[in-house]
Amino acid sequence: AEGGESRKLAETPDRNFMYYGRFLGWSADSNEIFVQEVDRTSWRVYAVPFDGSKPRAVTTGPGNFTDVSFSANGRLMAFVHEETDTPPNVFISDIRRFEPVRLTDVNAGYPSFPLGKTVVITWKSTDGLEIEGLLTYPVGYTKERRYPLILYIHGGPANVHTVSYTAEANKYPIQAFAQSGYAVLRVNPRGSSGYGKEFRYANHNDWGFGDYDDQMTGVDEVIGMGIAHPDSLCVTGWSYGGYMTALVVTRTDRFKAAVMGAGISNLVSFTGTADIPSFIPDYFGGEPWERTDTYLKHSALFRVGDVTTPTLILHGELDRRVPLSQGEEFYNALRSQGCKTKMVVYPRTYHSPSEPKFIVDVGERIIGWFDSCLGRKSENH
Repeated sequence: AEGGESRKLAETPDRNFMYYGRFLGWSADSNEIFVQEVDRTSWRVYAVPFDGSKPRAVTTGPGNFTDVSFSANGRLMAFVHEETDTPPNVFISDIRRFEPVRLTDVNAGYPSFPLGKTVVITWKSTDGLEIEGLLTYPVGYTKERRYPLILYIHGGPANVHTVSYTAEANKYPIQAFAQSGYAVLRVNPRGSSGYGKEFRYANHNDWGFGDYDDQMTGVDEVIGMGIAHPDSLCVTGWSYGGYMTALVVTRTDRFKAAVMGAGISNLVSFTGTADIPSFIPDYFGGEPWERTDTYLKHSALFRVGDVTTPTLILHGELDRRVPLSQGEEFYNALRSQGCKTKMVVYPRTYHSPSEPKFIVDVGERIIGWFDSCLGRKSENH
């Protein structure tokens, strides 16, 4: 604090704790700092030594470890832990010897509904890159039948699907999908956090292509496992996931239904109207007028001819991150060529719904759209 030369400490595994993680604080002896970042599909806490040696994982074992705080003497840490089938609770542990003790049982007294199990699966993309994803089975799954599959694409694009509790309140209610008889695949394609800097940067100049292959080979993997029915595929996502959903329906007709949530359809107009005008130029190495062909190639709007996939578009009225016009452009393009489409605009809503009734509505509309397009009635468990 009094000045002097700075020195670089050892890199954390993902090199990403200040963008998608957190700086947590100092150790009691001031010999380490604590940071939080994603390790593949799990949020973890790392201690970074001041002597330049390799960071160590403070939290070990399965699940997500988040919302970390420390005791005044720096010896204990409190945190929230959850797994795909276990809701969040508060735990405490010694920092040097990680032995978690649970302090809360916040869901005690509430009914326990059956959950579709969730597993982590891996596969090789078209170029041989290893890709990981989370597969949630439908409730009541049996090997004797195949099930409709929802491909749920995360945002970011540097976000990541993790082993968070799958029955949490969310506009994408994983367990409501599972209870309705759907399998759900959540892919962490190239560009995601949690797999190192090289993996996270692997989608630069490549939105909608390499990451598209990662998604499609994941769908193929679940079909090959005998779980998904190849003729009952659905796709959805919000923000960058909405962008990818729009790209997907312009590149393939294998999906019977799509729901585009707050998605980018036109990289040119997005760059000129969003509250992050430098975002796309950072990924594509230039402004729209400098790399026009590239912007058009990676924009769903300019690939929209002959799209036949029924597509529901959901968007917030006050969205500045991905302006409402992005959804309107794609909606009007689909309508102009007779593709089945519908657009729902949520009032008072910015980039993502926050009002409980809107969060519920998004989930219900997704299930209703998919059921309608597949000609099925949801199963009730």
